Amino acid sequence: MEVFLIKAFQLILSLSILVVLHELGHFIPAKLFGTRVEKFYLFFDWPFSLFKKKIGDTEYGVGLLPLGGYVKIAGMVDESFDTEQLKNEPQDWEFRSKPTWQRLIIMLGGVIVNFILGFLIYMMITFVWGKTIVTYDDLNSGFKVSETMKEIGFQDGDKILKIDGSEVENQLEIPMMMVSRDVSKVEVLHDDGSRDLIDIPEDIGLKIIASSESPFTPLPNFQVDSIVSLSPSSSSNIMLGDIINKANGSKIYTFEDLEEAKKINVDYVELELIRDGNILTTVIPFSSEDKKIGIYPRYSLEGTTLNYGFFESISKGAETAYYTLTDYVNQMKYLASAEGASQLGGFGTIGNIFPAKWDWKRFWEMTAFLSIILGFMNVLPIPALDGGHTMFLLYEMITGRKPNDKFMEYATMIGVFLLLGLVLYANGMDIFRAFS
Repeated sequence: MEVFLIKAFQLILSLSILVVLHELGHFIPAKLFGTRVEKFYLFFDWPFSLFKKKIGDTEYGVGLLPLGGYVKIAGMVDESFDTEQLKNEPQDWEFRSKPTWQRLIIMLGGVIVNFILGFLIYMMITFVWGKTIVTYDDLNSGFKVSETMKEIGFQDGDKILKIDGSEVENQLEIPMMMVSRDVSKVEVLHDDGSRDLIDIPEDIGLKIIASSESPFTPLPNFQVDSIVSLSPSSSSNIMLGDIINKANGSKIYTFEDLEEAKKINVDYVELELIRDGNILTTVIPFSSEDKKIGIYPRYSLEGTTLNYGFFESISKGAETAYYTLTDYVNQMKYLASAEGASQLGGFGTIGNIFPAKWDWKRFWEMTAFLSIILGFMNVLPIPALDGGHTMFLLYEMITGRKPNDKFMEYATMIGVFLLLGLVLYANGMDIFRAFS
């Protein structure tokens, strides 16, 4: 229950920040252009508001349903379907009376804020915490490979040398690259020391989505954490922090692997160690029938933290925001398939991306990610979304003809029903996965 509450609080806090700033993106240009804003709400005030206060022409409030928020702009056909004002003659302070370019800026303001906010948060994270990556050298044990990737030639323990001829700085980005980018060839180093150039089929992304498995999972190092005094290991050249790479020629990933490898020889175990990047070997004799050698392991995957100055953080933040957006956009094509649609998730899925324990860095990373995604989703040309309003405004600018209010009302109604259906489906999939 505690984990659920921590995740739920992070989700609500993150979305609250994003919603308030998104709506400010509409509110500020509307006010600057002399447009009346009737309501500014965090959360939806249905069936009632928890708090409200009117200042000037605007009612500010906090609604009951924590599913978003909104601004209600006078003289605009929106999802509130309040069309009483539209029956009267247009007033100077109404949205519909403003020049097309002003209305366009008002509608795009929220999306622009989301993209800028995502970039600024990524820049701040890079400057304050740096960027932690797992390099090729950090990943001593390679990857655990999914069945989907094994079918095309990958093996457990593989290390990725190059993707399409280029080295990958951060090995943790490889799973996303396989799904979101058009990868054609991957050069790998197999656990037996052989190299291979694997051709990647065009539909690999869809197969990975359908499998619901990560194509590559980094294998942690089997590292010596403590050595029992007077044990066989205490008199060997094993040191704390050594990585046990192999035992009797077998690759070691877990304690169970070590126990199996010890069965190969009756009297001893030969260990291959990695220490400071160098490979060493040692032979440890068994002192008893249980073949205990007197070490306790810990599983580690230590990355490399890169620190950046302020101006370097700007470019790195922009780079992270760019790839966050493009990777997400590239994955949208999978929604047209049954496999992709089945992976849609609602608030439960979004909440689960937050950590079980409070971590400010992780919280801001997720908030930046959601800000970019919120911006992209809002710019889609669906009536009732900012992108839908923008689409009609661009039509008006190009043709010189403004869609009539009744058409806008029906188009918005269709858009609302589509969005409600999508929300119900996505959250229904969360419930289905929880009980299946």
